[in-house]
Amino acid sequence: MSNSFSSQRFSIAPMLDWTDRHCRYFHRQLTGDTLLYTEMVTTGAIIHGKGDYLAYSEAEHPVALQLGGSDPAALAQCAKLAEERGYDEVNLNVGCPSDRVQNGRFGACLMGEASLVAECIDAMRQVVSIPVTVKTRIGIDQQDSYEFLTDFIGTVAQRGGCDTFIIHARKAWLSGLSPKENREIPPLDYPRVYQLKRDFPQLTVAINGGVKTLEEAKAHLQHLDGVMMGREAYQNPGLLAQVDRELFGRDTPMADPVAVVRSMYPYIEAELAKGTYLGHVTRHMLGLFQGIPGARQWRRYLSENAHKPGADVRVLEAALALVADKIPQEA
Repeated sequence: MSNSFSSQRFSIAPMLDWTDRHCRYFHRQLTGDTLLYTEMVTTGAIIHGKGDYLAYSEAEHPVALQLGGSDPAALAQCAKLAEERGYDEVNLNVGCPSDRVQNGRFGACLMGEASLVAECIDAMRQVVSIPVTVKTRIGIDQQDSYEFLTDFIGTVAQRGGCDTFIIHARKAWLSGLSPKENREIPPLDYPRVYQLKRDFPQLTVAINGGVKTLEEAKAHLQHLDGVMMGREAYQNPGLLAQVDRELFGRDTPMADPVAVVRSMYPYIEAELAKGTYLGHVTRHMLGLFQGIPGARQWRRYLSENAHKPGADVRVLEAALALVADKIPQEA
């Protein structure tokens, strides 16, 4: 049975090669309320791939699967599998601008095909009871007027039945910019997303793009239903320890980073027993002590030793010794 979750109030963005199951398990040690997203998984990988692309740990809830695809039947099949596996939400990627994604006819290029997106959402909603959501941009190429955005949202909401949109507040250039440049070069337009919420008050609207602090998240929450944080949450995961208190009003003690590292040991030992390399887990933990003396030594020690044959939790203990006594204690 899927865990229920309150809203899109705060989530960590789906990030290719970053938000894998090891990353999500680690993030969950820092925050209990944040909605976690998988990397984007294509329908083809799920239906035809040899691996288990839906694998996750029960500890990750609430967790959402992000799908890439544009065939309504295939998306419906994958959404049904996701619900059967216990995912709390299915999200359709209508924001990724990479050439590879466009060639597969999914991602941001779908912004130009609102009717098809609506058909995809409707097909998924027909077969599942969990939320089906859309992550998109504010426009593509020269199609970046506010009217274009509202036409897209209106069509997908009315004809597809979608009631939740996560909006990356930049447009996407489908040619000429790399995916990395598309995350940095097109200017952010937060007011446009705020206006969208005013014009579609019945929809749940969350914002993504450039959010670096919880103070910024709080400012966005004055206007919107939710905030999705991307690279900052990954590169500086220590800030996630404050999310439950700061954004969800929980009266819980802030997670101690040393305790968080040690809370990973049973998971790591279980993974090592399955043949997972230590570095596949610890690569997501490198930024945990950002801003604390000894953080560089922590990163360096893990980077140099986690990939060695036989590396186990003793590597983490040795790395902790370089930083643990330098962490300021809460009063």
